[in-house]
Amino acid sequence: MTDHDHPAGRRAVCHRRRCAALIAAGVLLPLPALAGCSEDAREASVAASQDIAPAPRSALKNGGTLRWAVDAMPGTLNAFQSDADATTARIAGAVLPSMFTIDASGRPQRNADYLDAADISTRDPKQVVTYKINPKARWSNGTAVTAADFIAQWTALRGKDNAYWTARNAGYDRIGKVEQGANAHEVKVTFARPYADWRSLFTPLYPKSVMGSPNAFNEGAREQLKVGAGPFLVQKRDTEEGRVILVRNARWWGEPAKLKRIVLQSLPGDKRAAALAEGSVDVAAVDQIAAKRVASARRPASSGSPRTPAEGNAGPQSNGNRAGAKAAAAENSVLRGYTIRKALEPAYTQLALNGSSGPLADDRVRRAVARALDRQALADTVLKPLDLPSKPLGSHLLMAGQYGYADHSDALGEQDAGAAKALLADAGWKSDGADHQQAGEKAGAPAPDGYPDEDGDEPSDERYAGDRYDESDESDESDEDRPGGDSDDRNPARAGRGHAGAPGRGDRPAAAEAPLSFTGAVGSEVQQSALLRQSASFYKQAAASEKADADGDTGSAAYAKYKRYKMRAAEALGAAELIETGQGPQLPGSGGHPGARHAAVERAADAAAAPRPADGKTSRIAAVKKNGKPLTLRFVLPDGAGSEQLRTVGRRIASMLGKIGVQTSLQRVSDASYFQDHIAGGDYDLALYSWPGTAYPATDARPIYAKPQPAPDGSLTVEQNYTRVGTDHIDQLFDQAASELDEGAAHTLVAQADARIWAAAGSIPLYQRPELVATKKSLANVGAFGFATPRFQDIGYQK
Repeated sequence: MTDHDHPAGRRAVCHRRRCAALIAAGVLLPLPALAGCSEDAREASVAASQDIAPAPRSALKNGGTLRWAVDAMPGTLNAFQSDADATTARIAGAVLPSMFTIDASGRPQRNADYLDAADISTRDPKQVVTYKINPKARWSNGTAVTAADFIAQWTALRGKDNAYWTARNAGYDRIGKVEQGANAHEVKVTFARPYADWRSLFTPLYPKSVMGSPNAFNEGAREQLKVGAGPFLVQKRDTEEGRVILVRNARWWGEPAKLKRIVLQSLPGDKRAAALAEGSVDVAAVDQIAAKRVASARRPASSGSPRTPAEGNAGPQSNGNRAGAKAAAAENSVLRGYTIRKALEPAYTQLALNGSSGPLADDRVRRAVARALDRQALADTVLKPLDLPSKPLGSHLLMAGQYGYADHSDALGEQDAGAAKALLADAGWKSDGADHQQAGEKAGAPAPDGYPDEDGDEPSDERYAGDRYDESDESDESDEDRPGGDSDDRNPARAGRGHAGAPGRGDRPAAAEAPLSFTGAVGSEVQQSALLRQSASFYKQAAASEKADADGDTGSAAYAKYKRYKMRAAEALGAAELIETGQGPQLPGSGGHPGARHAAVERAADAAAAPRPADGKTSRIAAVKKNGKPLTLRFVLPDGAGSEQLRTVGRRIASMLGKIGVQTSLQRVSDASYFQDHIAGGDYDLALYSWPGTAYPATDARPIYAKPQPAPDGSLTVEQNYTRVGTDHIDQLFDQAASELDEGAAHTLVAQADARIWAAAGSIPLYQRPELVATKKSLANVGAFGFATPRFQDIGYQK
């Protein structure tokens, strides 16, 4: 999966929410009152949260190289520096000690390879944690892992010495002292303030040689890691080849690694489908297009059974010649060696509402927006085609399947358009008229096949189960260039249905109002092709109308529009043929690559989705206004090839908001600027991005929901709270939970914080992200790990 919707710059300290990440929770013990589901249901959820082809070590070969695609070369090998990233975290997990690992249900577990014991030995007057280090544990240079390494790490990370360029100090700043116990293998950590999430500390653990001085910390472990203490060691960081090579650690005292080498290869998401087709990687997180390509290759060409949405038609184009067919067959042969591991990723996509200014500064407007959302429909849009559980996420702080998860969304309230409109009215946003009947439509008559029902709901026919409208991407094209009008109003809910005749100046053909859905994750291929053909029909009619207006004048604006609409009709028709046959004509600039063809399909969809202006006569829902000004929210979305899913979800949200009279202006921005310039910069009203889950929410989630504080220079310090919505009470609940050593009480405080976050309506969780990983079929114990910490020594090839 690509990560353009994750806040950028995830730090590899990765308890998954420690830092902003596009990327990305209290100790979790049995608490029936908080579990929120039966044990059987929890186990089923956990099963949906991991897919790694588990196998016993005895079933695996000894040896072999694993080529693992990563997003980029690590910015540093020091996981506690600000430019650490996901690759840093993966390397650290393989080569450095982890005192506690995370299991599939998101619970920390003592790592017996490094610790014989770790417990709170004293609670009063101070919290003291005693660690007993496994005497066998030693660094690759032959020295033992001892209390001196713990002391050096605390000294570097406690935040008292600015010479250490640390990314964060959470938890370490609560420690009063770290000292050797009865011997060098016993460590006593005394806390100045109680700390519930103490298990998060000293993972990863670096040797004293790295943590012992500012210079070694700042520079010594950036480019190389000379000493390690894991099943693997860093052999080489090859910047020219864009790879990091890990090899077996000869001094490893635990169960030996099955693999001889792991090669972490830098490979951007948009190049992974080609790498799979070449067989040049063994493990790669992929987007849904690449996943469909793998699934499609595994179906025999002679099979007469229909392909499912999860399998797709994104195969190579043979272009009718023998060489092309041979190349396609060779590619399919390679791809049949892979399988797709899929699970619910421990990360969720949210709708963020910027509460710093404008209409959304009013909590009533935020709650109205939230209560207009059909979160179940949005979850179904993304997850159902992948056969993953699609229940909307009910917590900001714990993931489905994570121990202790409970749904607190009732603190906000369920979907209710009437309640949403009442909240808007209470905030002064009211409709200036009743809903209007559509032009050319008899009162009380049933909606034509494929059109929205009279109550604004989607039609029941599953062929049209996708988006009702597709919004403008605010391209350079002006509204004057769009068929049917010259207004710049882009409200999807007010796009009127025209009559079925040829389009006049104020009428949009009915065909254009069919539901639109164009990503591989949404709807069936039959649905998509049908909708594209309807769009093509619309543009043909629009072209004919403009040609008639041009009256033979090839230099007129009408003739220019005629040519443009004619081209769009051809693009939409071509995209439909691509979907239907997988062998259709190539769209201009699409090439033969499945991802490129998919992008061409979406471009045709965007062109076909121009909204009609709101003229007050054909509007289905009247816009709400305040002081004569309509409520319009700017919805910012990333424009990259890997963000089709987010844009589809964004279009559906815009349609839902239109039903309560809220207009949306969809703006596409480059992936490179999406997070830094818009999300972090606060330049949006609505946005979609994701946060990773964590085993330590009291610590890791606090900066995401902390109340922004004014800085001395007049600016606002938001930490990671990019919605700018927070309260003192939420902050207090997090602080209390982080200090509460009674695990049941800590969970109660976390639950209360979650309910308050729901009520504030700055962040609306929609669904857990799908995690799709292509792996060689012969590999075991690797794939979609979910919450679980990878056990690198157990990854290998089956005998």
